[in-house]
Amino acid sequence: MTITQPDLSVFETLESEVRSYCRGWPTVFDRAHGSRMYDEDGHEYLDFFAGAGSLNYGHNNPVLKRALIDYLERDGVTHGLDMSTTAKRAFLESFQNLVLRPRDLPYKVMFPGPTGTNAVESALKLARKVKGREAIVSFTNAFHGMSLGSLAVTGNAFKRAGAGIPLVHGTPMPFDNYFEGKIPDFLWFERLLEDQGSGLNKPAAVIVETVQGEGGINVARPEWLRALAELCERQDMLLIVDDIQMGCGRTGAFFSFEEAGIVPDIVTVSKSISGYGLPMSLCLFKPELDIWEPGEHNGTFRGNNPAFVTATAALETYWSDGPAMEKQTRARGEQVERELAAIAEENPGAVKEYRGRGLVWGMEFDDKERAGRIARRAFELGLLIETSGPESEVVKLLPALTVTADELDEGLAVLARAVRETA
Repeated sequence: MTITQPDLSVFETLESEVRSYCRGWPTVFDRAHGSRMYDEDGHEYLDFFAGAGSLNYGHNNPVLKRALIDYLERDGVTHGLDMSTTAKRAFLESFQNLVLRPRDLPYKVMFPGPTGTNAVESALKLARKVKGREAIVSFTNAFHGMSLGSLAVTGNAFKRAGAGIPLVHGTPMPFDNYFEGKIPDFLWFERLLEDQGSGLNKPAAVIVETVQGEGGINVARPEWLRALAELCERQDMLLIVDDIQMGCGRTGAFFSFEEAGIVPDIVTVSKSISGYGLPMSLCLFKPELDIWEPGEHNGTFRGNNPAFVTATAALETYWSDGPAMEKQTRARGEQVERELAAIAEENPGAVKEYRGRGLVWGMEFDDKERAGRIARRAFELGLLIETSGPESEVVKLLPALTVTADELDEGLAVLARAVRETA
C-alpha cells in the first residue's frame, strides 16, 4: 500500500507533545465502519486496536448508530448529570435483566464519570470509606488509569513518573506467575499481612485485572483468582476487579472474572459499556457497601445519555440470546491462537511467548524492540495493532468482537508478514 505524506502540520504545531497513538499511525483518519478505518486519502486499514477496547462491536455499528440517531432526532436528553431520564432507566433495566440477574450478581450501579479512571477512583474511595483504612494493594505490571489515585495502583514506572508527586497508599504484590512458578502463590503477601513487623498497613482492598492489557497481556489463572478472593475474605479486605478493558465480553463472558467463579466486592467497567465509543463508566458494588452520602462523589458528565442509549442497544443486540456472543468470541480467539502458534513455529527463537483469552492476545519477543518494528510495518501494510508491556515488548491484538473469521485471517496474515519482514 502506497501512503502519500499527509498534512499533519496543525497537529504537530498546535497539539501537545503528549500525543502518542498518532505517532505510530502517521495518517489522518476520516471515517470508519465495522473493523475498517479509512484515511482522508482513501487508504483502508484493518483495525485490530478497536479504540483500545472501547469498540467491541466495531466502528459505527449500524444497530447502535440507528438507536443513537433516533434518540437525537427526537431531542432526547443529552446531558443529565445524575437526573432520572428515560435513557438511563432503559439502560438500568436492560443491564439488570440481561447482565446482572442471569449471573446472579447483586450489584448496585454507580455512574462515577465518563472514563475508566473515574470508575477506579470511585472504587478506591468507596473501599477506603467502607473499611476506614488507606492502603490499597495492587499488582506488578498493573494499569488502572492516569489520575493520581489510579496511578498510585499502577505499576508502569514511566506513567507513574508523570504524576510529579509521590504516589502513596498503594503497595504492589506479585501478579500471577511473576516468579515463574518458583514461589507459592501469595506467600509473600500473606506473610506481610500476618507479620506485625512487616510495615504493611492493613489494606482496605486489593485491585486486580484478570488479564493485564497494558501490562503485557498477562493472564491470571482461574485458580489464582480464586485464591486471591479467598485471601481477601480471610483477611477482611475488599476485592476490586478492574474490568475496564477486559469486560463487556472481551475475554468471552461478559465479565472477565466469571470463568474463575468469583464475585468481587467492587467491579469497574468502562470502555465498551457504551458500545459506541461514547464516554461512560460504571462502578458496581455489593449492596451492603453502598454507604455513600448523596453527592459525596459526583461529576458533571456522569449522565451521558447518548451513551446510555447505545449501551442499551448493545446489550439488547448482543447479550439477549444467552451464550451466543461468548461462543463466537471464544471461537475467534481459538482462530487467533492457532495463527500465533504458526507464527511462533515459523520464527523459532524469536517469539518468547504468546498468550491471551477470548479476543485479547499478545505475542512477546526476545528482542524487546521488535514489537514496535512489527507494529510499524503492520501499519504500512494496512493493519492497526499496538504494543504493550513495561518495555513495549509485546504485540497486542484487540480486534472487535464482531470481527469476521475472514477479517481475522486477513489481519493475521498481515501480522505474519510483518513478523517475517522485521527479522
